[in-house]
This record gives sequence, structure tokens and C-alpha cells, in this order.
Amino acid sequence: MDSLGIDGAWVFTPRIHRDDRGSFHEWFQGADLVEQLGYQFRLSQANCSVSRRGVIRGIHFTQVPPGQAKYVVCLSGAIVDVVVDVRVGSPTFGRWEQVRLDDETRRAIYISEGLGHGFMALTDGATVAYLCSTPYAPEIEHGVNPLDPAIGIRWPDVGEVMLSPKDAAAPTLEEAEQAGKLPGYAAAMAYVAQLSDITGPAGP
Repeated sequence: MDSLGIDGAWVFTPRIHRDDRGSFHEWFQGADLVEQLGYQFRLSQANCSVSRRGVIRGIHFTQVPPGQAKYVVCLSGAIVDVVVDVRVGSPTFGRWEQVRLDDETRRAIYISEGLGHGFMALTDGATVAYLCSTPYAPEIEHGVNPLDPAIGIRWPDVGEVMLSPKDAAAPTLEEAEQAGKLPGYAAAMAYVAQLSDITGPAGP
């Protein structure tokens, strides 16, 4: 796994074994995450979304604690996946990184608790699977506008862009900070340290 330059965000590139029948690869390896995180990833929920070309989902994040870590892969088609550091006090606050996830390279992204996440579908029928550390809890989930010029995400030019009404109405990063909606870097790191103390490398 390779760091994306934002504390808590990594990209995983699997080895793909191909022959006349097709291909095989391991798209999730718990041991790889333990090596990076220092504790076991706890799977609580698995989601799947299918999106039309030009759809943007996000930027979403969950209050910490408990936060929600995600392991994201594109099963069919292609997306540009984006991680945004929305943790107030982080040395990389406001920074974003993007990685193409598709059904050719089979890369995946891990996003730790407290980070913002979103993606744009580059193809029709882009199918994305998420492994989540906590169940969906709408009362503690928030978002920032993916088109916020202050964040300045360079989304690919795919023609018409489509957002949900909720994402289109999401506040800017500055507005979310002023409203006290953003997670704190210190709180996020303290929570991650607590997870390490609870589970440890060998699990519960």
C-alpha cells in the first residue's frame, strides 16, 4: 500500500493474475492494512453504488468519534476517487488527492476516520463497492460541496455533471468549519490511537 500524502489515506494496487479464462486478484488484504494502521480494520457494513457518467458523489465525512473508515474499489467501469483532508488542525487541512479506480488496474483506496471522500463516475454503470468500519448513521454524516472553488478539486471534463440535491446544497469547507461541522485532527488521531489500543495487530 502506498501513502497518498495525507495522513490516513492509502492506495492499494493488487497483482492481477491473467490467463485464457480471465483474471484473478485479491482486492482486500487485512494484513496490509494492519501493517499500515497498526490495528485490524473492523468491517461493519458493505455498500455498492452504480452511477452514470458525470455523477459526483460526495464529499462526505462522519463525525469523530466514531467516524467511518472506508475501503473503496471500482468493480466495473471507472471513477476518479478523491480524498479531502477536512480535519481542522491537520497539517494538510484542505488538501485533496485523487486516484483513478477502474476495472483494469483494480486499485483500491483506504480512507481513515475523519477524512472526506467522494468520486466522479467516468463511465456509465460505474460500480463502486465500499467496505465501511461503522454502519451508516445519517445524523452524524456531513458533507462539503465537491465544487467548492476554495478546495479546488480538478474534476475531469466529462461533460454534464450531476449531483444529488443534498450534495449540491452542501456548504463550502469554510462554511462547514464556521458551523463546527468538521472533525478535529487531534480528535481523529486520538480515536485512531484508541482503536489501536483496543484491537491491536492481532485483533480483539
